[in-house]
Amino acid sequence: MSGLRRPTRGGKAPVSGPEDPLMARRARLARLANLGRRVGYLTFALSIGMLVLGLATDFTDGISAVVIGLLVGGSAVLAPAILLHYAVRGAEREETERDS
Repeated sequence: MSGLRRPTRGGKAPVSGPEDPLMARRARLARLANLGRRVGYLTFALSIGMLVLGLATDFTDGISAVVIGLLVGGSAVLAPAILLHYAVRGAEREETERDS
């Protein structure tokens, strides 16, 4: 989600004002969720790259530790980010349905 859309009533002005603290907080949480998802998926991609590197060369204990660390770190970042993403989307959907 690149931008949050404000609900409208019949194509008129937005329901909430430009300085709505709830919308600002929701936008911050959406940005945080997107950043967490990007970092989490990046760590998974790096772990796959390290695994391939290890399989192509000598698979040492160091490479194994890096792969495991990236997988654990990626899981620790990605799981909450995905939950936060769905929570923000659900809140937006609920507000849109309530205002319709």
